[in-house]
Amino acid sequence: MTKTNPSKTPMPFARFEWMIAWRYLCAKRAEGGVSVMTWISLIGITLAVFALIATLSVRSGFRTDFVGTILGANAHVTVYKTAAVDEYGRLDRKIYDYDELAERLRGVEGVTRAAPLVRGQVMANKAGRNTGIEIYGITAENLMTIPKVADPQEAFGNINNFEAGIAIGSGVARELGVSSGDRIKIISPNGVKTAFGTSPRIKAYEVTYIFTAGRYDIDRTRVYMPLAEAQNFFNREGAVDEIEVMVVDPEEIDGLQLDLLRAGGDRTQLWAWTDASGGFLRALEVEDNVMFVILSILVLIAAMNIVSGLIMLVKNKGRDIGILRTMGLSEGSVLRIFFICGAFTGIIGTVMGVILGCLFAIYIDTIFSAVNYFAGGGVWDPSVRGLYELPAELRFEDVMSAVILSLGLSFVVTIFPARRAARMNPVEALRYE
Repeated sequence: MTKTNPSKTPMPFARFEWMIAWRYLCAKRAEGGVSVMTWISLIGITLAVFALIATLSVRSGFRTDFVGTILGANAHVTVYKTAAVDEYGRLDRKIYDYDELAERLRGVEGVTRAAPLVRGQVMANKAGRNTGIEIYGITAENLMTIPKVADPQEAFGNINNFEAGIAIGSGVARELGVSSGDRIKIISPNGVKTAFGTSPRIKAYEVTYIFTAGRYDIDRTRVYMPLAEAQNFFNREGAVDEIEVMVVDPEEIDGLQLDLLRAGGDRTQLWAWTDASGGFLRALEVEDNVMFVILSILVLIAAMNIVSGLIMLVKNKGRDIGILRTMGLSEGSVLRIFFICGAFTGIIGTVMGVILGCLFAIYIDTIFSAVNYFAGGGVWDPSVRGLYELPAELRFEDVMSAVILSLGLSFVVTIFPARRAARMNPVEALRYE
């Protein structure tokens, strides 16, 4: 006697389920306008993912450039001394044993550089044009170790001739209308002390080097002067104002502060880059989180278009569902067919959005130049934003967060109309057909 084999249950997402789903996605307008809703859903998901990736890339690029220009031209942590009363009863904050102190700071694990500095705010003059500047007195050897100065975005002159003059930011050069080889006057109100008081000090220096660090406020005010000359100009003979320290990992500067305080000795105080720019970075972080939430809502709204399209599809295909169920198609198969319809739209829209978002981040300079050209220029003001151009940095984690969010929402919202189709009573579906 021959035993008959029972019919096997088809595997989930079988070939016929994909075939039926594809026919529904390609439905004509005469069949209920489903294909139009599919295109609307597809475009909505594409634009939402594109906007999310573009925003995340600009956000990451802005923070990277902002932090990079800060850390590339400024100290990661500044070491200075609290005021002490000298032999004349005056408060004195100067550091006299700066060579020994710098050597001790260099011995701290994680420190890459410790440079003594003399700092002062003065005025620069050239042919009737004046501008406020900040002088940084530094040795030529230590100047070569400042990344954004030794290797700037743009430079004129020769940094090796620094000892013969001064190095100025491109913004200072622009304000004064000078170029490499010109001479400018430096004017300080705290000059020579005489019996009649303190007279202003005025001295001319040759501009040997002009740099563009990439940050407007630095290029607009920063001037470097040889340390010995700065000590003489600001009456700091044998002393400096502070020690500029750079470390291997600036993001972990808090973990080094105790060791730096111990190496500094008595009266040592620290001022880290996070203290100077921490408020701005925290504001950026809050803004990043808010923008991500807002754009996530945009993706959700776009995903809801898929629900609208599927509801219309289920309504228009009620007769087909009834026939398929009476032919033996299970509820699970019906659910998977309509799930494929919605999920496929979400996948294609996500892929297209990722492509557009990545292209935007890669070619942002070209796009921004075109926008600036058609707007007549002046779209980006570096004096307000600090940076000279709109940055973008494409990160894998940002792209993946956009992909996961889009696909996750698309898959979740698709389940509800798909379940409605699967639970449709075939008798009710065919009663009025």
